[in-house]
Amino acid sequence: MELFPHCVETGLALARRVEAKYAPAWQNKTPQEQAALAMYFLPHGSKKPALCPTRPQVVKWYCPFANQNSFPSGHRYCINVYTGCSHACEYCYAAAYEPPQPAVKRDFAKLLHKDLADLERFDVPAAPIHLSNSTDPFQPLEASAGHTRLALQEILRHRRRFTSVVVLTKNPRLAVELGCVDLFRELASAHGAFCIEVSLAFWREEARLAYDPGAPSVQDRIDGIRRLRAAGVAVVLRIDPLFPRFPRWDSGCAADETSATRYR
Repeated sequence: MELFPHCVETGLALARRVEAKYAPAWQNKTPQEQAALAMYFLPHGSKKPALCPTRPQVVKWYCPFANQNSFPSGHRYCINVYTGCSHACEYCYAAAYEPPQPAVKRDFAKLLHKDLADLERFDVPAAPIHLSNSTDPFQPLEASAGHTRLALQEILRHRRRFTSVVVLTKNPRLAVELGCVDLFRELASAHGAFCIEVSLAFWREEARLAYDPGAPSVQDRIDGIRRLRAAGVAVVLRIDPLFPRFPRWDSGCAADETSATRYR
């Protein structure tokens, strides 16, 4: 599918107004590709002289805070399936702008379908997609809402629009228990790369309780990783963020509230 000539003209006019820090994502693209990116990401009716990639409602620009001049990765997508997160991680940067309690997004399915239809309508160049930067897609809310499964099913339908699919979670075991393994396999075999990234910064449960009080235990995460690997699903272990050592814990003593607070 190609954009109609008038859409290319409109898109290129929008692209010329993109804010400077996002402009590198438009470089080294054909006029058709530049127009497609602009039509999808940039607001069409804005009168602002400089435009930011704020148009999509669900399948959004990967990181609106990053300056593409110093982080020249081209365009990428991110779906933050839920707002907020139940893990209550002490170090979470998203806590600065996300609500403290997890919730579903209003009209999530409708807006997801619209964004994916627009990717097709504007023939946007394929790029990586991530779930999720600011929330865990497999937090307990997924068991009742099922929005992550829905998002992945729809991504599978539009798989050629995504060069890779990455799911970041602290709860791989829940993904297995909810029966998502076959879906993961389909995503991996359809087109491009697919993997589950599991965040596990601690190997002692005492540290996990201090920093990830609402997240799954260390053993639950290890169990989930093993079950995914046994099913043939690619898993990346993310040992981040990095923390100083806990002297009391290194000596074999149990952590107390004082030692945990000291290292927060």
